[in-house]
Amino acid sequence: MNHQTPPPEPIRELAHLGHHGLYTPDLDGSLWYFVDLLGMDIVEREGSTVYLRAYGDYERWTLRLSQREKPGLEYVSWRMWSPQALDRRVEWLEKHGLGGSWVTQEYGKGPAYQFEDPDGHVFRLYYETENYVAPEGKKPVIPVNVQAYAGRGANVHHCDHVNLLAQDVRACREFWEEAFGLRSYEIIRRADGSEVGAWMSSSLQGHELIYTQDNTSGNGRLHHFAYVVPTREEVLRASDIFADARIYIEAGPSKHTAIQGFYCYTREPGGNRIEVANGGYFVFAPDAEPYVWNLEEWSQKPGWGAPIPPQFHLYGTPVVDPEKELVR
Repeated sequence: MNHQTPPPEPIRELAHLGHHGLYTPDLDGSLWYFVDLLGMDIVEREGSTVYLRAYGDYERWTLRLSQREKPGLEYVSWRMWSPQALDRRVEWLEKHGLGGSWVTQEYGKGPAYQFEDPDGHVFRLYYETENYVAPEGKKPVIPVNVQAYAGRGANVHHCDHVNLLAQDVRACREFWEEAFGLRSYEIIRRADGSEVGAWMSSSLQGHELIYTQDNTSGNGRLHHFAYVVPTREEVLRASDIFADARIYIEAGPSKHTAIQGFYCYTREPGGNRIEVANGGYFVFAPDAEPYVWNLEEWSQKPGWGAPIPPQFHLYGTPVVDPEKELVR
């Protein structure tokens, strides 16, 4: 029987990661990667911006790719549980001097509130959205599915998580815990109390939002987006697809230590790092405490597979001049 002091009433107002925006200097190359290799569909196209979805997405679109000079993150978004939840979180942000502004969204998305985290990454909160309706030829035989099995390329199902680089991981983690009630499931902490990594989620899933140490002078940078497939075998299949397409596999296929997912990392032609992933654990206990790794313990790397290359801990988008890389 648990006798510890119960935690404060949780904030349950973020439903899940929503739609996201990415910049790419090679729009055609990025579209080839996301459509032909990952298996996503183009939903709308307007000039140098294209809207896409994976076959498991219930929303009309979930990824916005825009042509820009440099790759990187445009924004990450969360869908809220209700319009009232959206209003309450906006009120909290503005009350604490962290407010942003309302933005108009496109193609079936309602208004969103845009703000920045402590490292300068752009986020959006929204509720109103248009659900995807499968046309003839894509209607699923099982009606609770969104659409028929696609089977193209790696056949990714949906965006699983996003990893952001930050100068102060602890400040970002504490911001999301306090403002939005995210649960931290694993943390890497130095002896001085500063942190190297934090894995957080709005749900039982072991990670939706990750922060890891930016070892350069940059701010607001993306480490990677991860798209999930149903089995480990499909991660291996994706790796074969990438190899035949002459896409460099930066890390994996291997098993992560934190959250224990199976992974393969590549960089799409625009330069953004993308993971194809499977697995990871669920946390059912409502009073579970995060596991805090120290650096010595973390260095043992209980996960398995080929060592992760040094650039994995330096490279992010937008790219920082290598001469400004810091040693931490």
